[in-house]
Amino acid sequence: MEIITRRHRRRTALAAGVATLAILLAVACGGPVSPRPKTVATIQMKGSDTMVNVCQAWAEEYGNVAPEINVEVSGGGSGVGIAALESGTIDVASASREIKPSEHEKIRQATGEEPLDFVVGFDAIAVYVHRDNPLDEIAIEDLAAIFIEDGPVTRWSQLGVTIPGVKSDEIVRISRQSSSGTYEFFREVVLNRYDFKIGSRDMNGSKEVVELVGSAKTAIGYSGMGYANAGVKILRIASRKGEPGVEPSVENTFRKIYPIARSLHLYTLGEPAGAVKDYIDWILSPVGQQIVQDSGFVPVIVPAEAGGPRP
Repeated sequence: MEIITRRHRRRTALAAGVATLAILLAVACGGPVSPRPKTVATIQMKGSDTMVNVCQAWAEEYGNVAPEINVEVSGGGSGVGIAALESGTIDVASASREIKPSEHEKIRQATGEEPLDFVVGFDAIAVYVHRDNPLDEIAIEDLAAIFIEDGPVTRWSQLGVTIPGVKSDEIVRISRQSSSGTYEFFREVVLNRYDFKIGSRDMNGSKEVVELVGSAKTAIGYSGMGYANAGVKILRIASRKGEPGVEPSVENTFRKIYPIARSLHLYTLGEPAGAVKDYIDWILSPVGQQIVQDSGFVPVIVPAEAGGPRP
């Protein structure tokens, strides 16, 4: 024990000496070491789980642009972010859907401010199946028949699909929690605002949906197109039976060819000012929009592959 203690003391002393030498060398070579800028403002962002990755990527890069500004990002769902904006506990709410009129009115009554909407990108909601599923495309009406309340499709064989290596072809439906903007949008566009069939496995995050689909051969789920992994396949979506399916891509989303596409939003209480305004302006700049595209979403500036200038 004494031997270990002496070794520890020698290592500690050596580390301290190395650190001191590094500082002395820095001073000798170029003057005093520049201190890290102090945080002068913290921006709180909360909301969409679909957008949490791009929000974190923005925050990390902005730390290099404006190191004195600390951006804290959390998820929970679009509805959670909008509720936090109503309570005044955050600066910016992220949402993968438009704010509801009822939410708008609650915010106005609670804060005296009108929520201001910034469209910061677009997303295609992709439909995922296990990679061993032979299905390559599906029509909206068949998708609805799987997920809608009292929907008649409960087995893959009803769609003429045979999945190899399974004893039961019962469809495992993977969905999102009800506070999710993705849940709301899928319900509106695919289910025509009817309720979901009970018995689905409702996940808290977009990534978790895709991971679960990849672990169950008879599963199907929906999530942002940027969350694909090697264990899943993305289906082409046909607006109607008999029409060709369309894949979710940057070009198809921007041109509004893909039928399950939506806008991505940031909401503030009234016109933003100071650090919040600077941050949103930066998000909408070419640098911020490139991060949108790098994160698997579609920027608001026309991407090059859709016939316009690259952001």
